[in-house]
Amino acid sequence: MDIPRIFNITESAHRIHNPFTPDKLARLGEALRLERGTRVLDLGSGSGEMLCTWARDHGVIGTGIDMSQLFTEHAKIRAKELGVADQVQFIHDDAAGYVADEKVDVAACVGATWIGGGVPGTIELLAQSLSTGGIILIGEPYWRQLPPTDDVVKGCHAHSISDYLILPELLASFGRLGYDVVEMVLADQDAWDRYEAAKWLTMRRWLDANPDDELANDVRVQLTSEPERYATYTREYMGWGVFALMAR
Repeated sequence: MDIPRIFNITESAHRIHNPFTPDKLARLGEALRLERGTRVLDLGSGSGEMLCTWARDHGVIGTGIDMSQLFTEHAKIRAKELGVADQVQFIHDDAAGYVADEKVDVAACVGATWIGGGVPGTIELLAQSLSTGGIILIGEPYWRQLPPTDDVVKGCHAHSISDYLILPELLASFGRLGYDVVEMVLADQDAWDRYEAAKWLTMRRWLDANPDDELANDVRVQLTSEPERYATYTREYMGWGVFALMAR
């Protein structure tokens, strides 16, 4: 069980596998007014930066679940680096359908809502692990501006314009699901740059070290095309944020 190998290659040097910088992640933790002992479940936890830094800075305890064996190992290493290995645990498993044995105060899926078949299903899944009065965190893309053509939609790696909503509509959709939006922290273009552009150096160094690998041609094609594609489409049309929700 693992994610496609191409993602393990392109994001192998990432600590945060979404368009957030460490500053944005810290701002989110502060915005949530986390207290020592807060229990957190993170589905699709990647390399564990959110749980590890919040354990260090706020004293939270929690569990992260991720399908990537590489990222899960990175998360365990990070927990030891920050001295929080006794506060957080990371499990290599499929987050889809995962429900915590003990109710948590914060249930998060930050950038992997495919695990629940989309935002509504992921919120429903997270709610099964949430204690009364707890907070759900959803990380999700949105349209900064509506794409004018199908080519722009495809350039943003979307299948159709209906894949995402504009920000006001996304916020309204949470209300229709029975939740109040109680906080949000949004990525900016610099945070997008750090997420996307950091892959390019990783890819180039991987290609130099692995010229005969079976994925070398795919990585070369991606490295050649991604800077222009990203600057033309994703950077201009895509937004991303983490939204804190409480049941009404």
